[in-house]
Amino acid sequence: MIQVRIHGRGGQGVVSASEMMSVAGFYQGLHSQSFPSFGSERTGAPVQAFVRFDLREIELREPVLEPDVLIIQDATLFRSIDVFSGLKPDGYVLINSHHSVEELGVGEAVNHLPPGHVVTVPATELAFKHLKRATPNTVLLGAFAAMYQQLEMTGVERAIGEQWPGKVGEANIAAARAGFAAASAKLQQKETADA
Repeated sequence: MIQVRIHGRGGQGVVSASEMMSVAGFYQGLHSQSFPSFGSERTGAPVQAFVRFDLREIELREPVLEPDVLIIQDATLFRSIDVFSGLKPDGYVLINSHHSVEELGVGEAVNHLPPGHVVTVPATELAFKHLKRATPNTVLLGAFAAMYQQLEMTGVERAIGEQWPGKVGEANIAAARAGFAAASAKLQQKETADA
């Protein structure tokens, strides 16, 4: 089973991202599950959402306490909560930021992870470019597909298109593709540097 925990703030599309990720997994023939966890339900408040994928039926219903994957939609959360809690030793971390993990001050929390398991992507900037809004969720879905190749981009695009038909969906698919390209470029840079 693959378990994903998404951290963000209200208004950033955390819940929508988890739902679309779950649907994308379903399109690949996986059993999938998505559900949110709210504190105070207001714009800007911390929000978590959870996604699970498995080849078998999923019977768990509790929050993801030991994630295989962390997606952080808002790097300001590093100052207020322990987003890395429970992360598996070989886990993956995707962060919405144009800064490096060292510049963000979280290198100690992620430097033990295998090469290619930590990627930062300027998702908010890419969202502004494609959507004219600061909603990084679809950009990060595309970046996740590049980073964690068990989720295929075709499923991500289909899930986005069903969530938002028409021009809004097309813009979000373009944003997801930009996220995929940005994460792919970062991963390729790391491979070249490690070679």
